[in-house]
Parts: sequence; C-alpha cells; structure tokens
Amino acid sequence: MKQEITFKELKKSKYINQSINEEMKANLIAKLKAKLPVFEGLWGYEDTVIPQLKKAILAGHHINLLGLRGQAKTRIARNMVELLDEYMPIVKGSEINDSPYNPISKYAINLLQELGDDTPIAWVHRNDRFFEKLATPDVNVSDLIGDIDPIKAATLKLPYSDERVLHYGMIPRANRCIFVINELPDLQARIQVSLFNILQEGDIQIRGFQLRMPLDIQFVFTANPEDYTNRGSIVTPLKDRIGSQIFTHYPKTIALARKITEQEAHISENDKNSIFIGDIARDLLEQVAFSARNSEYVDAKSGVSARLTISAMENLIAAAKLRLIETGADKTAVRLVDFGSIIPAITGKIELVYEGEQEGAAEVAQLLIDQAVSTAFEKLFPKIPKLEKQGVKTPYTDIIAWFNTKDLELNYTDTDKDFNDSLLKITPLVNLVDEYCPKLSPYDKLFCMEMVVWCLSINKKIDKLNSESAFLM
Repeated sequence: MKQEITFKELKKSKYINQSINEEMKANLIAKLKAKLPVFEGLWGYEDTVIPQLKKAILAGHHINLLGLRGQAKTRIARNMVELLDEYMPIVKGSEINDSPYNPISKYAINLLQELGDDTPIAWVHRNDRFFEKLATPDVNVSDLIGDIDPIKAATLKLPYSDERVLHYGMIPRANRCIFVINELPDLQARIQVSLFNILQEGDIQIRGFQLRMPLDIQFVFTANPEDYTNRGSIVTPLKDRIGSQIFTHYPKTIALARKITEQEAHISENDKNSIFIGDIARDLLEQVAFSARNSEYVDAKSGVSARLTISAMENLIAAAKLRLIETGADKTAVRLVDFGSIIPAITGKIELVYEGEQEGAAEVAQLLIDQAVSTAFEKLFPKIPKLEKQGVKTPYTDIIAWFNTKDLELNYTDTDKDFNDSLLKITPLVNLVDEYCPKLSPYDKLFCMEMVVWCLSINKKIDKLNSESAFLM
C-alpha cells in the first residue's frame, strides 16, 4: 500500500498526469524497447493476435475481441492490466478515481477548491483498475451508468436536482481504468445505445442530468460470432465506435495446444512427482480437441473450447491418482486405458449437431477418442489394411494371430508391473514397436503397445470388451 500524500507533494514528485491510453502506450513502448515480454502466457498468438493488440493500444483504440469460446479473450483483457502504472493517484474519497490534475466530479472539484495543495491524495494499485461485467439480459442502464439515490438525497437533505444525489454506475466508477464487457451481443440493444456517448464524447446522462464528464476509460469488449445469430448482435453505431476488432483463434499446432493445457491445468506438485505423462499421451490428449473441431457430429460454429483439454488433463491425473490410492503404490504413469476417464470432460464441452444428438454425447466422445488414437497411430506405424489377403503378411499378422488364441486383460487398477507385464508378454507386439519406434522411451513404447492393440480393435481385427474397470481383448 503506497502512503497517502498531499497534492503539493504529488506535484513535487514530478508525477506525469496522462490519460489511460497515453499511460498504456508509454508502458508498451518502454517494454518493447527493453525487449521485455508483452502479453505473457498467450500461446499461439505471437504472430497473429498480439501484434494487432499492440497496434490497437498504440492507436489508442477501444478493442473488440471476437472469437469462439475458450480462445483466451478474457485472459487477453486481464493481461492488459500489466501495461498500467503500478500506482495511480486519485483525490482521496473520490468515487470515480478523479485525477487531482483534472477533476470531473463535483466532490473532487469542491475539495480541490477548498483545500488546494493540501488536498489528500490516495493511490490505486493497477490490479484495482480492472473492471469486468458479463453482459446478461438483466443488465440495465442504472447498473452501468448510474441512477438517482433517494437515500443519499434524504440523508444529505438535498433536492433531486442536485448532482450530489447521483449514484454512479460501474462505468463512471471505472474512470481511468480498463473496463471489460464480456459477451457484448447479449447486452440488450437499448443498453448498448447508452454506451454511444461514453465511447465517443465521454458524456453520460443519468435520469435527465446532462453531465459533461470526460470519462477516461479503456474499453475492451468480447463477443462470440455464434451470438450474432443465436442470441443477439452488436448494434451498428456501437460497433462503429470501437476502434479495433481483433479475431482470436484456437491453437494451430499440437505443440502450442500442449503449452496452453500445461499452463492452465490445475495439477499439484505432488501429483506431478507421482504421476508420469509421456509426450505421446500429452499429444494424444490435444488431438482429441483437434478431432472434435473437425468432427461432423460437433457444431463447428459453437467451437471446442481449450477448456476441454484442460479438464481432460485433470481427469487423466485423477484417474491415475485413484489408481495410486487403490493400489497403495507411490508412482504410476498415465495409460491409454485411462483415456476413458476424459469422456465427462468432452461431453460437457461440445455442442452436437443433429447427427451427433442421434448418436449420443458419450458415443460421440468415445468416437473422438478413437479418431485421435487413430491419427496418433498413423504418425508412427503403417496403416492397418482393411482386408487381410491370404498368404500376404502384414506388420500386424503375428499380433492378430496371437489374439486368436489368447486374451489380454488390462485393468485400470493393475499395478504398473502387472500392467506392463501383460503387454510385454505379447512378443510380436513388442517386436513391432521396437521396429517402428526404436528411439522412444520405455514408457512411450508401452503406451504405443496399447495404441496398436486399441487401433486393431477399432479396425475390427481383434475384439474388445469394455467394462468400468477393464478392457478385455
């Protein structure tokens, strides 16, 4: 907490009074010149969204972030706080963060006239200069702009014509701050109209009070393209007043998607130390989301949030942790059979088209996992032929022959030794993985053995019986 001072001391400190746009611009330029990172943690946006954000800030624009759900729109807005000064001086007691150099409320103007250089100055930390409002249908003008406060009028014994009876809404209270309105199309058109003058001229009107209050606010709006047709729209005059519209997108590579999941998933240090997840398992998890975004059963307009893989990773860890608890082991590794535990994470994160509804959410989720496994499999191994030609040996002939006479039971609760021994006893399977994946770690080789067996079952080469606790092949 920074110590309170007087206006005289503030002037002596040579503090430079700037608008929020000038402040953000100056801090952005300083970071760029010092080669410091800007907008950290926004993986995959380095060459697309971030350069546009920098230009919009340098231009002093209000910003509309347009993109499907789970594309870090809110994270981008919250990241902009780092471009503010650490502390901002205000007239102590001001409801709307009045600058002592340029007061706009009657309270601050009167106090400065009365006390002059002895006016007390308080400090606001940059973390307290971020305001956020979700646009819901019940939001009204009073919430955002303000209203007459009858209790204040009665307490102060003032007529309703006196400006001091006003109760300021969220936007005036966000003066000299960043104000985010999420899901802007959900805001009723008549409420959007109330933002016109604030964005352009800075005046606000409360219950007939025509106030010339040049509010200094950096507006950031977020919107989902789906909302334009399903729930509402941004009225054209408001869209015209927003300086820059920036499109967000999903990660374009598995590697970038992995970075996002690893950054956002809530995994304790203890779980990280006791549960191992190999590279192929991590890539496979991200491939599930990529498969969903291309699936004929999933509504592409609704999008597939990055939260799908974040939740799925947490489910995978939970499945492995449950095994540790039930077996009493100290360490384990995520297995392919554990991927059945991510189905609840998938079903809650995808919107199905009619064909998907006919299949059922759980069936579609299982299909997406199968597609992801097949995609990962084909990057490492030869394609499984649809038909076995008599006398023609394929890389999988000996494995299929092994399953013609024997069964493989993979239990979720098997210890790592028992589980691995069950796979390693299939000699042709071990030989296949050693031939095509010689450089993989022992764990990844075991994971690949599961993958081969899984894909053979998907292609109807071997039979698979699922239960809650085991796979029998």
